[in-house]
Amino acid sequence: MQHQFLEKKFVTLLHQCLSCIKKGSSKEISLASHAIGLLALTVGCGDNAREILEDSVTPISQALKSGSESTKTVSLLECLAVITFVGGNEPAETERSMQIMWQLVRPKLGSNVVAVKPSAPVIAAVVSAWSFLLTTMDGWTLDPKDWQESISYFSGLLDKDDRSVRIAAGEALALIFEMGSLEKFTAEAKSSTNGSVQEGNKSREGLAHIQGLKAKILNQVRNLSAEAGGKGSTKKDLNSQRNLFKDVLEFLEYGYCPETSMKIGGDSLQTSTWSQLIQLNFLKRFLGSGFVKHMQDNDLLHDVFGFIPKRKYLQGVEHQMSSSEKRMYKSPNSVLNKARTQFLNKQRMMSKDRNFGRFSVNVGDEEA
Repeated sequence: MQHQFLEKKFVTLLHQCLSCIKKGSSKEISLASHAIGLLALTVGCGDNAREILEDSVTPISQALKSGSESTKTVSLLECLAVITFVGGNEPAETERSMQIMWQLVRPKLGSNVVAVKPSAPVIAAVVSAWSFLLTTMDGWTLDPKDWQESISYFSGLLDKDDRSVRIAAGEALALIFEMGSLEKFTAEAKSSTNGSVQEGNKSREGLAHIQGLKAKILNQVRNLSAEAGGKGSTKKDLNSQRNLFKDVLEFLEYGYCPETSMKIGGDSLQTSTWSQLIQLNFLKRFLGSGFVKHMQDNDLLHDVFGFIPKRKYLQGVEHQMSSSEKRMYKSPNSVLNKARTQFLNKQRMMSKDRNFGRFSVNVGDEEA
């Protein structure tokens, strides 16, 4: 973990990478995007990460609009997700990035805009990155119209041929259910029926649509959890899909979230919510072979997952640290400690009203 090096050089490194994103080949853009994401994860929360986000979001947005090469687009999406996750302090900043992603699959067309159909890898990457950022949001504050559009869209993706698209959509829907968003629609629709006759009719139509959407998604999830396979599908991918949708089905029917545990060195990293699982899977994919090293040494990830390696408690660790590392880690006024406090406050605010209770999908019962 090159903390000291990046403290001094992050601006230079960032702008070299941004130059590649603006003027480089598709390969250079992909590599530069990944490097910027790694830069943000390594410097952690704070002013540096915020600068990375603000300086990068426009070049990344422009690069996403200027070509359809899938590998490049996927790398840009992952970069945008990571730098927003680390550097975004306000919900509006996260929503901005989520909207940039959404425009790739659901563009708002003008008179001079021609829709370009995104490839399956791009659709899967958009949904995955969007879901990753959604884990940091309080879903009850988002626009219900946006929610309903996204839920309908993800339901449609469950019928697509590409398995990676179906899996990404299934994770997104599980997260939305965990955040209690469909219950919000139901409650709002019921409360609106007490208004005028016209408003009441619209509300009843909306409520019927929500209940129908619940039933459709439940049937789709049940079918995908037991899919027999298809032409050209690998057994590994098929098993991944079955296992995911079995977990989603159990959650929708009984309210049980999948619990996972993995070894990091001699320590155990555990997850017990869809939000944590989506964050873990996304960061594992992004960091690749560097994931274990980051989980062992990266304070940002320790805070995200509530994970503290036992070796941090070993006596004598402080004496092995350099003076710059001591300033970075130990001083109450250090950038890292301020950033950690800022990040934890952000996490607490986002999870304050989140509903992790049981969710039941019962089409015949409007109280579901």
